[in-house]
Amino acid sequence: MESVFTQTYDIKDNMVDCQGYLKPSQILFIAQDMGGRHCKELTLSYDDMAARGLFWAVSRHRVQITRLPREGEAISVETWPLPNTRVAYPRSTVAYDEKGRELFRSISLWVLMDRESRSLIVPDKSGIAVRGVVRGNELAVPNNLLPAVLSHHDAHTVRFSELDVNGHANNTRYLDWIEDLLPSAFHETHPMKELTICYLSEAREGQHLDLAWELQDGPCVRVDAHREKSEDAAGKERVFSARVVYDTDVL
Repeated sequence: MESVFTQTYDIKDNMVDCQGYLKPSQILFIAQDMGGRHCKELTLSYDDMAARGLFWAVSRHRVQITRLPREGEAISVETWPLPNTRVAYPRSTVAYDEKGRELFRSISLWVLMDRESRSLIVPDKSGIAVRGVVRGNELAVPNNLLPAVLSHHDAHTVRFSELDVNGHANNTRYLDWIEDLLPSAFHETHPMKELTICYLSEAREGQHLDLAWELQDGPCVRVDAHREKSEDAAGKERVFSARVVYDTDVL
């Protein structure tokens, strides 16, 4: 099977923000959708993994944005797996406009989880082999984001509409939550140009999250999302951490 998988997406009105530009969360959706489509071609789909008692999850995501496409554009996206690491399966994705100019690129770390225990299954123990390729234009895999002391706090409760087939909040929604921390006036003059998100723990329906955040020099937004630990464990644990960098050029 070909190592590089290509798909075309039409940017529709439900994919764009109030300015008509592709929502950054849709970049995460497209990258994950591309991974899922390619995995189906490789007989490593959601159903294939479910039959083994496993499921795919994304643990980290890094994106660089050259330009956000607008509603009505058709974009071409390609994705390919890289050689697996000790614990994860990296995947690169690049999108181009109709003239072949790059729009955005991403790298994500995919991991295999046990459906029952929700524990990580490393590649050597999974029996899952993915033939990776290095093309030389991949982004560097993002490092983990260390916890930070941040000055602002917003509360968010995970709702039914935010859940995916794995029974937890779909991680593409996290970026919507982050975008909502800042008003339209900021987004009108500060297009997003880079983001790193580390997914650290599942967020389940009804759980209350504390989004600690701060707008820092760059400008960039730093976010740490926490929730209370289970009843038999005191304290809080991080659900995700993010660093989003914005440009100062108007879209």
